[in-house]
Parts: sequence; C-alpha cells; structure tokens
Amino acid sequence: MSSELAEIGVRLEEAVSRINNRSMTPLELYQCYEMTAIQLLDSNFHLYPGDALQDYLMQYLIDKRGELGVNETELN
Repeated sequence: MSSELAEIGVRLEEAVSRINNRSMTPLELYQCYEMTAIQLLDSNFHLYPGDALQDYLMQYLIDKRGELGVNETELN
C-alpha cells in the first residue's frame, strides 16, 4: 500500500511540474499542489481503503507547505 501511495506522490509532482512556471509565488505553487491533489483524490478515492488516500495527500500537502514556506494563515 505504501508504494502505491508513493506513486500518487510521484503523479502529483509530475502533474504540478507540467503546470509550474517560474513566475509562480510559493503560495500559487502550493495552491496548484492543492488543486491537483483534490483531482487525484476525486479520481482515485475508490482504489484505496478507508481514508488512506485522503490522509496521505493531506500529509503530503502539509509537508509541501512547509517546504515552500507557505504559512497556514496565507491559505485563508
């Protein structure tokens, strides 16, 4: 299961890299990750037991937010 979830992370990174342009701010880039994660969740939710995919993506976004230096208060 963890390798399948890791593959979702790879797919997320690949999708965002196709969208990303160098003029995006960290917040805009994070929002791109967030929108893409939602799309992945919607299209793959049925493939994972319980909330496994949602939990994985939520943690992925928390980690990505920290990596990009986006404060949670910027999201509201």
